[in-house]
Amino acid sequence: MTDRSVTQDRAPQGGATPARRFGDAGLLAGLAILLVLALMPQITAVAGGSYVLNLVMKAMILAIAAISLDLLIGYSGLVSFGHAAFLGLGSYVTGIALTEGIYGALPILGLVLLICGGFALVTGAISLRTSGVYFIMITLAFGQMLFFALSSLSSYGGDDGLTLWDTPDLFGAYVFQTGSGLFYSTLVVLALTWLAVGRIAGSRFGRVLRAGKESPLRVGVVGFDLYRFRLAAYVIAGLFAGVAGFLMACHTEFINPSTASWQNSGTLIVMVILGGMGTRNGALLGALFVVLIEEALSRYTVDWKLIFGPMLVLIALFAKGGLANLLARVGGGR
Repeated sequence: MTDRSVTQDRAPQGGATPARRFGDAGLLAGLAILLVLALMPQITAVAGGSYVLNLVMKAMILAIAAISLDLLIGYSGLVSFGHAAFLGLGSYVTGIALTEGIYGALPILGLVLLICGGFALVTGAISLRTSGVYFIMITLAFGQMLFFALSSLSSYGGDDGLTLWDTPDLFGAYVFQTGSGLFYSTLVVLALTWLAVGRIAGSRFGRVLRAGKESPLRVGVVGFDLYRFRLAAYVIAGLFAGVAGFLMACHTEFINPSTASWQNSGTLIVMVILGGMGTRNGALLGALFVVLIEEALSRYTVDWKLIFGPMLVLIALFAKGGLANLLARVGGGR
């Protein structure tokens, strides 16, 4: 058995290789989605206005977090029930920095990356010593520990959260304050996250992660330290989610401990599964679908969850592989 058996995708007879999911069809579909998002300020100027634009912006921020989570669930087989902790931590680092008089976007982002990366490194190093349901429970525990820690920050609002009276500036320009500036900044981060995770998934690093998802023992036998690969993936996912938290604080101009709650982690997991785990566009589609459908249903009835729940069940039953594979089948490819 050689290292090529792990790091190369092999095609079964009469079938396509697993790497086809990172092929031209998925790339073009993703670029098309990003292009439509880029046109949303012009579209909403005609119909919907700033309300719809803010809703799309919220979906894009959650899509960044969901794409980063897919690096763990879809490619590594690690179901983290504490991923929203990085979202909350990123937003709180941003809010606290602004409150303490740090207004530069780059210094704040540096703090976000440093603190979220450190938190991911420490919690990941411990969590990855476990597997299966134990990994789920320990990530949940770490997430709730952070939630209660943020709730105890009475100087920064405690349980009630904290309103931010300013936003970061980039070299003196308030690009994170204006609607279009924040929108396109979020779109750029979303596009970079989508491209980076797709590139990682198709690289040798990603192939080791996928091989470890299928057979950890086999990966160890051929000489790869799967623990280190998974820890690196965990830290990368935490960094992307932290940046999403930075953007969320800029968007809402408010920070709240509930951002780091296990319920938000569950929502991110639903987005990944609904969109299609381990697909180029799955988490992106899942985030957009969940946010927009929730909003649409809630406008018609306060009991919208009674409609949304069965809808998710039907999609799970009949859209095998999630929305991404459903879209690929409708488009004639995979």
